[in-house]
Amino acid sequence: MRIGIAHHFGWAVAVAASDDHRVADRRRIELVEPGTPVAPVHHDGAGLDDAALAEMLAVVRASAARATARALDAIAAALDEPVVSLSLRAWPAGFPTDLATVRRAPYESRADSVMYLQVLDAAARDRGWAVHLFDAKDAQPRAAALLGDRAHDVLHGPRATLGPPWTNDHRLALAAAVLAAHQGDAGDLRP
Repeated sequence: MRIGIAHHFGWAVAVAASDDHRVADRRRIELVEPGTPVAPVHHDGAGLDDAALAEMLAVVRASAARATARALDAIAAALDEPVVSLSLRAWPAGFPTDLATVRRAPYESRADSVMYLQVLDAAARDRGWAVHLFDAKDAQPRAAALLGDRAHDVLHGPRATLGPPWTNDHRLALAAAVLAAHQGDAGDLRP
């Protein structure tokens, strides 16, 4: 099974699919525990000094690690076959880590998103899963091109067979899993 993720601040849509692209599981997962700030750099910590923001980030990252681990373990436990890969939206290589830089544009608006992606990446690797990175702008068209005549049935069909919800996030996550299936398990394949 391959899991595709369409993430947001503190939550994500996860779609697990077989190598023939049959959806085996779809769900919303929480990427941070309740009551924890979901956007520490972009919003929640904006008025804090660097030391206080660093403390908040450590709390949020630890919470995200626990919540993400629980969510991924729940998906894996619900599947009949083992998970072999997790697909995530690509983030810029070498994204800065020092707070002085991260707090400035253009990094500030992406820092929280990158944190969630890094936590998901670490959790997948801890489980021995390959990690595939995709470009959200072209994942669906690329998957459709690989699927050919089956594209509409694979990417839109689950709404008819599984019922709602089947949103753009679900299609994106499934498209990411399709791309991973066609790339194999080499892992860490940037678009």
